[in-house]
This record gives sequence, C-alpha cells and structure tokens, in this order.
Amino acid sequence: MVTVVVGAQWGDEGKGKIVDVLSEHADIVARYQGGANAGHTLVHNGKKTVLHLIPSGILRPDVQCVIGNGVVIDPVALRDEITMLENAGVEVRGRLFISHKAHLIMPYHKMLDRAREQSQSIGTTGRGIGPAYIDKYSRSGIRVVDLLDRPLFEEKLRANLAEKNTILQKIYGADEMDIDTMVREYLAFDQYIDEYVTDTTFLLNTALAEGKHILAEGAQGALLDVDHGTYPFVTSSNPTSGGACTGLGIPPTAINRIVGLVKAYSTRVGNGPFPTELHDATGEKLRADGAEFGATTGRPRRLSGG
Repeated sequence: MVTVVVGAQWGDEGKGKIVDVLSEHADIVARYQGGANAGHTLVHNGKKTVLHLIPSGILRPDVQCVIGNGVVIDPVALRDEITMLENAGVEVRGRLFISHKAHLIMPYHKMLDRAREQSQSIGTTGRGIGPAYIDKYSRSGIRVVDLLDRPLFEEKLRANLAEKNTILQKIYGADEMDIDTMVREYLAFDQYIDEYVTDTTFLLNTALAEGKHILAEGAQGALLDVDHGTYPFVTSSNPTSGGACTGLGIPPTAINRIVGLVKAYSTRVGNGPFPTELHDATGEKLRADGAEFGATTGRPRRLSGG
C-alpha cells in the first residue's frame, strides 16, 4: 500500500506536519523529488524540527526513511541534518536509506544557480537544485554510486568542471573552482554516507510485496510542477503524484491513496503569477499570525486570501 502526500498549491501547505501524523501508521516514509530547497517544519513532543532532505517520518522511532532516486542530494545539507537529528537524540543509523541512483549537488551547481538567478530572477533558493537536474537530464550528472569508483568519479568531475569553469568565468565572471579540493571533500562524504546507501527501489518493492505501508512525501506543490505548474516560475522536478513513481521506482498500481493538501489561504515563495496576492494590512497580518516565512530561506511568503 502506498499513500502519496502532495501539496495542491505552491508548497508550504503543511506537508511535513501531515506526513508526521500519517507516519504513525506507516512502515516507510520515502521522499521522492526535490532537494534541500524544501523545508518541512515539524513540532514533535513540543520541539520544533526543520527537515530539508530527510523524510518527516524520521521522528517516529519505528519508521524507516528513504531518500529516493528522484531527489538531488547536497552532501553538506545532508550531513548537517543527520548531525542535527543525532544531537537531538534521534536515531538515524539503521533507519535512513539513500538511493545509490540519487544525483549529487556539486559546488558548481550552487554557483551556477546563484549566477543565473541574478539574470533570470525566477526566485530559486540558490541551492543548486535546477543545475543538478539539468546535468541529470543531459546525462552528465554525478550519482551517489559514482563515488564508489574513484577513477571514474574523478574523470566525470574533471569533464564537468572544465565545462562549468568555462561558463562561470566567461559568462558570469566568477573565479575558477579547484577540482582537487572537490574530489577530497566528496570522497570523504562517500565514506560518511556509505552505511546509508542501498538500492532503495529494491527495498521499496520488497516492502510492497510484504504488504507494508509506504508513505511517499513530496516537496513544493502541484502549481510548481515543472510540467504542470506556472512555467517558467516553477521548481525543477515533478511534485505531483506521478513523481512518486519515477522518483522512487514503484509502479502506479501500487498507489492506493493520494492526499492533496491545501490551507485556507495560499502562499508562494519566489516570483511568478499570483493573481489574488494581498499587498495590504490583511496580508501582513496573515503573514505575521501564520509565521509565513520560508523554512529554507527565511524569505517572507507572498499571500493570497483564497
């Protein structure tokens, strides 16, 4: 059985809180798309926790958590998140599983994201999400599994960095990035996450065959879907329910329930059309009362009364 939780607006509908509640009856919570540009805020046992990559079910001790192949992973953000949870007394080892097919966000992805945002003004978080997906679909991306073969990893990294350095220097006037430092940092990351990496597609389909309940967690919202949202002011992946199948490697026939979330008023972070946006005192009051500031960026959210 698979339940998919989808934001039906522009994100920030409270998916993390709902996933936390529903995970009480789940065996596995699996994140299927996006990256550290998402922020799910939870209040568990009176304590506030903000998660960006690790599924919201991690606060339930009997629940396994999966970061699927459709997620792009920032090594720095992931390590910080694991450390934060462990310092809070949450057991992560043995419960978190990371797809070996997930793509990695590299430092040049973040630089390109910030540089492009200055000229395009889409309203991205600057976390390198879009450029990482670009490399994925241009078949030049670096996946978690590539870290296992150092010569191949260095070969791919050198080829990518030669191209990215040219773009960063010639187009954006940025400094050249050092490959040796990058290689050392990512190989150290490989040693750190090795115990978490597995074939999550096999893990999830085995769980389905055993009759277990999987809760699929998306990021952002349907109106930010790269295909079905307000293009080009969208995210770089598919937060809609179909993304759960490709982002986790599970069949559509396994999905028994889709939960779409809305809140009484709409919010949006970043640029793009928002016809009923409030620019008055009512909007300011809603923002203040609802603490409507991005969990990832801290940016004030744009508000609409309906």
